[in-house]
Amino acid sequence: MKFLKLAALLLLCIPAIADAQEVIYSQYDKFDFRNGEYAVVGMSGGRLYTYHKSSDDAMLDAYDDSMNKIATVLLDFFPEKIYETRFIAYPDKIIVLYQALESNKVVQYAALLDDKGRLQNKPIELGSVKTGIFGALKTYYQSAVSENKKMVVIYSANDKGSEIEFDGKWLDDKLTIVKRSHAVFKADNTIQHTDVNIDNEGNVYMAGFTPVGTNNYADQFWLLKLAPGATKFEPKEMPLDGKFAASGYMKVDNVNSKVYFGGFYADKKNGSFNGLIYAAYDIAGGSFLTRKLIPFDQDLINAAGIRRRNHAFDNYEVKQLIVKNDGGFVMVAEIHYVTTRSSYYPGSAIVPPAFGFYSYNSSSSMVHEYHYNDIMALSYNKDGVREWNSIIPKEQYSQEDGGVFSSYALLNTGGTLGFLFNDFNASRSRIQLATVTPEGKTDVHSFTAEGNDYPDWLPRNGKQVAGRIIIVPCLHKKQICFAKVVF
Repeated sequence: MKFLKLAALLLLCIPAIADAQEVIYSQYDKFDFRNGEYAVVGMSGGRLYTYHKSSDDAMLDAYDDSMNKIATVLLDFFPEKIYETRFIAYPDKIIVLYQALESNKVVQYAALLDDKGRLQNKPIELGSVKTGIFGALKTYYQSAVSENKKMVVIYSANDKGSEIEFDGKWLDDKLTIVKRSHAVFKADNTIQHTDVNIDNEGNVYMAGFTPVGTNNYADQFWLLKLAPGATKFEPKEMPLDGKFAASGYMKVDNVNSKVYFGGFYADKKNGSFNGLIYAAYDIAGGSFLTRKLIPFDQDLINAAGIRRRNHAFDNYEVKQLIVKNDGGFVMVAEIHYVTTRSSYYPGSAIVPPAFGFYSYNSSSSMVHEYHYNDIMALSYNKDGVREWNSIIPKEQYSQEDGGVFSSYALLNTGGTLGFLFNDFNASRSRIQLATVTPEGKTDVHSFTAEGNDYPDWLPRNGKQVAGRIIIVPCLHKKQICFAKVVF
């Protein structure tokens, strides 16, 4: 009896997210990974939707709660050559944004579907640009969606020497174009921009920075605001106090009307990271209410240096910034870098041993190597004092695949954080689950995902569709399926 009581007590100590995971796979569909597209669309009309495109057809598949396919909708309005496809799911409709290569130009389209995936009106053209003689070599248009999904901005942003040139169209959730804008921000030196965020009012926020040194750290940093339809940015410089910023991540807080920024800083323009930057910008007042440069303390340096004693924080990139109710924050970062070397493989390029079904033809002697390693979660209170840290060990390496099987999927339950990632040090694909509680307690264990002949998971393309549900695409030979994970 005492043993049973002790066992029950131990069970209560396990993080809630790790109690039990149910994995339900969809059926397989034929899929050619070399020229196909796939995505988790989300929930609409009580159905879960996924997307995949082969050389022949593009389609939405609808599933019930048990991942039984209940409908397939052909997206026959798609042009033959499309890319950069993005879906925005609503309770009663789906918006799809896509770019098409038509002759010598790239055209940005948007289409409105109902909750059964059926096209409601003719797709609208939002812009086009000529590609040149070598075809589409870059992303010409990008998109950002407000938290309430009522505002979408389609934009192109180009760095041209000391200028950032922005062209944008604002759409509502019915795909009505409500505003247009062309704006330029000019600095004294060469400038670059980061991704665009928009708040629920449609205001655009992006960072502009002037890179210096071999690492392209920033010696100047601006938060650039652009109201819908405005023709001038409202810049607000964030003082760096002689430091050099890197790996910035921005998050809009619509409830408290703030924009948060998190990143790293270095004392030298070519040096290693020495600490964190955390800032909160007040939208109404137009100023930074909080700006903190927080040096790494010795305990954190020791924890991060267990596996990487020299330059412990190099190559970390901020991936998420989770703001707590008390004004504190949790910053999530991952080691990520790409290397190149000269070599030649007459057959196909190399991917990790567990993923031997996927190959990539390559005629170039330059081999791109993708590295995705440790995950670091850091919690600070509102005064910038570190409360806890979690270093999740991970080592992922691949060649010429864009790192598609690498990185992680994040599940945020509002308290506990869950990280799903592939373990490359196994003969067969093995999924690891790392959980971090609100107190910083970390648990890492193998994740049981039996069924469907053990497909290979693509965690970084997973999508959280409910409080404790995440959908992850999976591949097996020339087939695709989707795994529903219920925590």
